[in-house]
Amino acid sequence: MERALKSQKLPNVLKVTDREPLVVVVLGPTASGKTALALSIARRFSGEIVNCDSVAMYREFEIGTAKPSAAERAEVPHHLLDCVDPLADVSAGEYGRQARRILREIVLRESGQRRHLPVVSGGTGLYLRALLEGLFPGPQRSEELRDRLRARAGKRGTEHLHRMLLRLDSSAANRIHANDVPKVIRAIEVCLAARQSSPRASRRNMTELWKEGREPLHGFRILRLGLNPDREGLYARINQRAAKMFDQGLIAETETLLAKYGAQARPLASLGYKQALQFLRGELDRESALTAAQQAHRNYAKRQITWFRREPDVQWLAGFGDDPDIQAQGIAAVEREI
Repeated sequence: MERALKSQKLPNVLKVTDREPLVVVVLGPTASGKTALALSIARRFSGEIVNCDSVAMYREFEIGTAKPSAAERAEVPHHLLDCVDPLADVSAGEYGRQARRILREIVLRESGQRRHLPVVSGGTGLYLRALLEGLFPGPQRSEELRDRLRARAGKRGTEHLHRMLLRLDSSAANRIHANDVPKVIRAIEVCLAARQSSPRASRRNMTELWKEGREPLHGFRILRLGLNPDREGLYARINQRAAKMFDQGLIAETETLLAKYGAQARPLASLGYKQALQFLRGELDRESALTAAQQAHRNYAKRQITWFRREPDVQWLAGFGDDPDIQAQGIAAVEREI
């Protein structure tokens, strides 16, 4: 199948049609090969890749993010990658606004032809939802409330905040892991703000508000390609990739970033960097830090699989994105939509 596809003379740009432009979304759990599949599609159809990984947006965080190589970035245009200062914070809503603007720029007509094919690739489910479905605006952030909630988490533990959210909004609590403190705090903040806004709102929670006021992405056709490798093989790859990151200098990179930006740099709380930081603080030895990172990545993959199973109209591909047969299937699916 791969040889047959290679022998075809496929277009370098998308055909001009009266249909809305196509957006390809490559989704799946960590280490499933999303980057490889996205690159293969972008190469074949003169595409541009829009990153949908929250940590990969940050500059200087390289080893622990598994970003595309410099050669791959030079070959295929990438957007929303290496574009955020390590001390900045990018919400899902802000990501969605930026990504929508970039999609429209990618598909602008030039000389009667659409420019390029947008390929959205990444594993941050909330960011993808913000892009495709939109998020409700929500209340403004209250740093005073956030400081109080952080202090309470530091004193009583993250499970205490999660129990608070469970009482306020059980659906949100079931979606958000107890260790994801920023998201737990934001959910609590939204729930409390809703209760203060009006007597009617006091009976509603974040999940109910989230269903209102959203603006789905318009003007595009969406093709969702999901990677679904077997679980045992996925976990083996996750373990190997985490070990490779440690061998390539993740601890040294973390030490440099910590010295430069301090612990307040948000990506230092992400998987891999968090465990390297625990090693630097003497809380774990190297072997235990690696084991903890591998376990954390496997747990994250489980949550991603559950999240993406709720995505509508996904064409699931039973394998890894760097498998030539899977790439051929993905390219064929795109070809059918052009």
